[in-house]
Amino acid sequence: MNASAPVAPRALLLAAFDQLLQPERFKDYGPNGLQVEGKADVRKIVSGVTASLALIEAAVAAQADAIFVHHGLFWRGQDGRVTGWMKQRLGLLLAHDINLYAYHLPLDAHPELGNNAQLGLTLGLKADRLFGDNNLGFLGSRSDAAENGFESAENLADHVRNVLNRPVVLVGRAKGAIKNVAWCTGGAQDYFEAAIEAGADAFITGEISEPQAHYAREMGVAFIACGHHASERYGAPAVAAHVAAQFGLAHEFIDIDNPG
Repeated sequence: MNASAPVAPRALLLAAFDQLLQPERFKDYGPNGLQVEGKADVRKIVSGVTASLALIEAAVAAQADAIFVHHGLFWRGQDGRVTGWMKQRLGLLLAHDINLYAYHLPLDAHPELGNNAQLGLTLGLKADRLFGDNNLGFLGSRSDAAENGFESAENLADHVRNVLNRPVVLVGRAKGAIKNVAWCTGGAQDYFEAAIEAGADAFITGEISEPQAHYAREMGVAFIACGHHASERYGAPAVAAHVAAQFGLAHEFIDIDNPG
């Protein structure tokens, strides 16, 4: 890597991420921010969805000094022993002195660069209001000129499938055209009832649980599951690119494919 490339101190990057994402607003499932300390100065950031061994290996090959992800290494209630897969991932990060920054709910929630905002932008949806815990759920409609939205649930599911280039699961059938679309990325199936209360004709998220399938059929609101990983590919690179640009740093998004 070019030794004369712009450099940002590790702590200054953390402050920039924190200022942008405001993790103190959230009661999360794990620690947000710097999860693994690496070298003091950063020239290149690699972003990805999950701090998997494959992503860390790719970041090493890309000569990254920092990794920025949505799913970090540490979660509330997990086994705290450093064995097996945890030893492999931590060992590789420490051996190459790579910083690991991870933001979970704060990355979902950012109104412009977060997972929900970026998924909506990717799908051509414009949010009119927020709903659910922490206002993580987005509710809106098509951002193009189609005033009547999508012709049917099947039409919307086809649109999501084509744009994300991933198979989707459609359960339930809305009554008529789909005008109000709710979405919340990842494992947000528990937001389905709140989406219905908010007035949604269809709900898009990453996964569908057994109870929600029955509820979708009974309530006449379409439920579209497009894959946890597929729905959360957009926030991390958007935030990392934004912060990297502030400091003139190199940035590369590496998407480790995951069918889940």
